[in-house]
Amino acid sequence: MCGIVGIIKSPDSLGYIESAGKVMLSKLKHRGPDSEGFWISPSENVFLGHARLAIHDLSPKGHQPMNSVSQKYWIVFNGEIYNFQELAVELRKSGYSFSGHSDTEVLLAAVDQWGLDNAVKRFVGMFAFVIWDIEKQTLTLCRDRIGEKPLYYGVVEEGFYFSSELKSIESILKSELTIDKNALSGFLKYGYINAPLSIYKGIFKLIPGTILTVGIEDVISGRLPSPVPYWNIIDMATQGINTTIGSEREAVDQLDTLLINTIKRQLIADVGVGSFLSGGIDSTLVSAIAQGESVNKIKTFTIGFHEKEYDESIYAKKIAEYIGSEHHEVFASSQDALNIIPNLHDIYDEPFADSSQIPTYLVSKIAKQHVTVCLSGDGGDELFAGYNRYMWLSGIWKKVESLPFGLRKTMSNFLSIPSPQFWDRSYSLCSKFRHEQNKHKLLGLKVQKIAGLLQKTNIRNGYDYLISYWDTPDTVLLPEYQVGYSSIPESYPPVRSFIEEAMYWDQLSYLPGDNLTKVDRASMSVSLETRLPLLSHEVLEYSWRLPMSAKVKGNNGKWVLRKVLERYVPNHLVERPKMGFSVPISKWLRCELREWAEDLLFRKPKSDQEIFRLDVLRKVWDEHIHGENDHSHRLWAVLMFLSWQDAR
Repeated sequence: MCGIVGIIKSPDSLGYIESAGKVMLSKLKHRGPDSEGFWISPSENVFLGHARLAIHDLSPKGHQPMNSVSQKYWIVFNGEIYNFQELAVELRKSGYSFSGHSDTEVLLAAVDQWGLDNAVKRFVGMFAFVIWDIEKQTLTLCRDRIGEKPLYYGVVEEGFYFSSELKSIESILKSELTIDKNALSGFLKYGYINAPLSIYKGIFKLIPGTILTVGIEDVISGRLPSPVPYWNIIDMATQGINTTIGSEREAVDQLDTLLINTIKRQLIADVGVGSFLSGGIDSTLVSAIAQGESVNKIKTFTIGFHEKEYDESIYAKKIAEYIGSEHHEVFASSQDALNIIPNLHDIYDEPFADSSQIPTYLVSKIAKQHVTVCLSGDGGDELFAGYNRYMWLSGIWKKVESLPFGLRKTMSNFLSIPSPQFWDRSYSLCSKFRHEQNKHKLLGLKVQKIAGLLQKTNIRNGYDYLISYWDTPDTVLLPEYQVGYSSIPESYPPVRSFIEEAMYWDQLSYLPGDNLTKVDRASMSVSLETRLPLLSHEVLEYSWRLPMSAKVKGNNGKWVLRKVLERYVPNHLVERPKMGFSVPISKWLRCELREWAEDLLFRKPKSDQEIFRLDVLRKVWDEHIHGENDHSHRLWAVLMFLSWQDAR
């Protein structure tokens, strides 16, 4: 796992690329603390830089940038090719001999032997790599299928720049960069900025599963060719739903075998490997299989909260005892959040509003004290219908879609009159009279969501509303920043249900834009590599071949994962209401974080930094502070932008 940077400039820019490239590279030491290197072309118009976190072949033979045996290519590579040992066996039969045992050397040999287009389709892994073709004088960027590893690029001032993180590009081009209004609106709507946009106009994220080739003439002319896909989710979904896999027992057997093989590959490293263990289904399954395939005790890590309604650490501890792992836990407090917040803008490079960024960073930090690589259970919800919102919205919509729209609007207005706290208090009072346990502490928020859903014309718009921070970002933006943002996909695979549509949308956008960004930046900020077995493209493709009946039973998702997990861990250790990896931001904003938040929201901004409507922010803040509503997601998105902007 590493950080990569590079520049192409016209040949008359002698002397520039080395100094600029070194500055860019210096910003990625956290991604590669073990060593760094760079290569400059003989004409001094190409710079490739690499910061190394050594995982395979810790010797200098794994050093990058690396030249191919044929001398045709130079590469900088971030990530892992998990099947590199199998590919190496095949390449040796073709006459290749390897001086070391790194996956980078195998990757280069595969490109040399089979060509990039064919080779990349055979790679199983997470990766972002860039190859300079000496003969063709072209630079080719490639990103893994799901988007686990980041790669930014852009043409600015007759130069092409790329990097694993935006801060590298920003470090030398800050004065030329301006905010992309579409990216800003997208961020306020969803809490993240999805590929191909970045927060800066003209700087892009390479779309997962694509290849981009740039030549010198492209750079001189300021032209950017379009990325070409070698894999995409819509094709996998379309192909998958037209196949069958047999009985449910066969589905469980096949997934169990696939996960065992995937995790065995991902346990291969020349450094220590551990596993995140939250106590939920996904991380428990990954940790249990990893322990079963490991000769020694694996190290497991979890984050706890003093607020019991957010804390799953007790369950994680019991699971660790059962599977026999060496368990480590740390508890997060509001003070921990306060300590981290000043660094969030630097960790994430651009505005990012998923508040679970805080515990993800904390658990990564404790893991790094013991291991260099950590497995994670990310991806199970998106691939196997694990989010509560899938079933909840599907059930609600069936009840309201037949009602006339005018009646739905009237009902929405009626439900919106009382505050969420009114609904919570009313339900709590009724429960006491009926001597029932109050199981719906967040009833008010659910009523609020239902009121919003009643205003939507179809279930796709309803889902978009559910996953939005600011449903209409223009309401909080000054006129000059309003763009009327909307990003609902124009086309879907011919899926069989709304839940599959939602899963497709999440795999296309939320997974790479939010979850994978969160995990990569948090872990790499402390020089920890994370590996995500459930997001092997082989597992993803298999998940699309499963019928919905293998994913959803009644109101519960992830049926097939649950059945596999039963083979490793007793039901009573994992069967409980889903909590998610969330933090008590709502409470913290009203109490411990209030002073910090008010200072950011309402201090007088510089004239060129005025972006938000203060009257709207004041109203939303007052409603939140006084308990009239829970606007924590909306406020956190604005606060994360202002914190990022304040550091620029």
